[in-house]
Amino acid sequence: MNLPPLPDPHALAVLALTVLALYLFTRDDVAIETSSLFILAILTSGFSAFPYTMADGEHLEALTFFSGFGHEALVAVCALMIAGNGLVRTGALEPLGRNLARLWRTSPALSMLLTLIVGAFLSAFVNNVPIVVLLLPILVSVSLRTGTPASGVLMPMGFATLVGGMSTSIGTSTNLLVVSVAADMGLRRIQMFDFFVPAAIVACIAIVYLWLIAPRLLPAREASLTDTSPRIFAAQLAVVEDEFAAGKTLGELIEKTGGMLAVSRIMRDSGTFILPLPDAHIYAGDRLLVNDTPEHLMEFEKALGTALYVGDIQVDAEHPLSDEGQQIAEIVVLQGSPLLGMTLRQINFSDRYQLMVLAIHRPGQSPETLREKIEQVNLRTGDVLLVQGNLDTIAEIKRNGELLVLDATADLPHTEKSITALLIMLGVIVVSAFGLAPIAISAVCGVLLMLISRCLTWRHAAMALSTQVILIVVASLALGAALLKTGGAEYLAQVFVALTSGATPAVILSGLMLLMAIMTNVVSNNAAAVIGTPIAISIAQQLNVDPEPFVIAVLFGANMSYATPMAYKTNLLVMSAGGYRFMDFVRVGVPLTVIVWIGLSILLPAMYAL
Repeated sequence: MNLPPLPDPHALAVLALTVLALYLFTRDDVAIETSSLFILAILTSGFSAFPYTMADGEHLEALTFFSGFGHEALVAVCALMIAGNGLVRTGALEPLGRNLARLWRTSPALSMLLTLIVGAFLSAFVNNVPIVVLLLPILVSVSLRTGTPASGVLMPMGFATLVGGMSTSIGTSTNLLVVSVAADMGLRRIQMFDFFVPAAIVACIAIVYLWLIAPRLLPAREASLTDTSPRIFAAQLAVVEDEFAAGKTLGELIEKTGGMLAVSRIMRDSGTFILPLPDAHIYAGDRLLVNDTPEHLMEFEKALGTALYVGDIQVDAEHPLSDEGQQIAEIVVLQGSPLLGMTLRQINFSDRYQLMVLAIHRPGQSPETLREKIEQVNLRTGDVLLVQGNLDTIAEIKRNGELLVLDATADLPHTEKSITALLIMLGVIVVSAFGLAPIAISAVCGVLLMLISRCLTWRHAAMALSTQVILIVVASLALGAALLKTGGAEYLAQVFVALTSGATPAVILSGLMLLMAIMTNVVSNNAAAVIGTPIAISIAQQLNVDPEPFVIAVLFGANMSYATPMAYKTNLLVMSAGGYRFMDFVRVGVPLTVIVWIGLSILLPAMYAL
């Protein structure tokens, strides 16, 4: 085995930066947006400080690495995210969800299969996040009403949307990126259904596995929040004369309760409110407004010598604390949510939504680790808030669609604009499928029509956009271009060919797809796809074979985000809702990866006669 000589210093620097980027994308303590911006800054400033002349004598301008902001793939990705949000906001898929929920009550086994098929089919044309958002409340509701764990169905459903999403060029942002980057490099533009046949065949096998085998591999899990967190009550501690609290400062009362007392406001007899500062003096007749559990409220009452009231009713043996009319629900933080990146204190959550947050669950952490400073936690995608509030309040929040609420009902938002949104989305797909216009143009026109027809407002459109997706796409496109123009991609391709020396093109293609499948479960699938595409083309050129199947192999491999919860955002959603653990994804996702990889390793070379 003869490895190729090392490339020039610029290519080596880009290769080192690529390794650093892939490492940063795996770090939970560094935001992907920050990592992406860092890579862009280093790449552009480096080529600005150390100019590079390509083999043809042309100077490589550092500013070209910003071209990803105007790349057609990014335009298409953003437009499709907005259009998909239009389907969710208008409830265009609500009739389908309602019928699925009805069928689940009569035939669970058949309903499970149909849910997997529907999820996979819809994800071939719509980003799978809205599909998971549609199906999650239905499946959680079914599990609550039947008394069966949701863990047996949520992960298979999420994986079905991932399998279906890889079957068309618009199924995922990853597909759009690979197709666009390959076209930029001179390949024939891959059309919407060019790789549908092998993907559909493998998807059928995968769905059978997800239907019959995967649920048996999953242990029964309960969502870690629903049954373990106590109710919270808004109550008043009335200060009684000659008892401990009278005449003390608020700081002294807090100290008396071991630091547990949290007063939101102090109400005086005259109806005025006093800020709850530690040095504020408390007098007989004052009422301390407190939100806490029944146990803590009783402890405060006893320790401070106060009287406990809810409204105007004093809590006693005849009038105990009651949660009648109250409901527990879970709110999932999605991309585009107004909660994302904020703390509960910053958005004034309790006053804005009239809900009390009992706990925050983050995949991989227990709620107890977050509860002490619950108002100071910066919320991430996949976080789940356990909230308590009035039944009507929770129902209204579900209807307006601003937050994803999971509770014991299957009510889904539905508006008179739903048919309009659905027709617009079908138009976008048909125009692109028949080659009448590129997907970037048809999707942008679709978004314009949704705005004109008031299916969406500009606020909703802005909420649908993901800073994380935008920056990682741009950074990945910049790295891919730098690898290609400095010869870094060609060097990696030469190394890969040398390591697989003597193997057939079909085996090399299979190995490349497996490498992408491993990488996509560790780093961003978009990054893996964009960096892998120029390498795939270079490998094919060195083997003197058609590069298209190698590009599609990268596309397929980058979509196999099954083995870890952080591999894809829908994995995080189902992890929270189903109470899964990391190893549950390994237990089900690794066999699924092997099934899909082997199937495509047979079908793809046969399709292209490799």
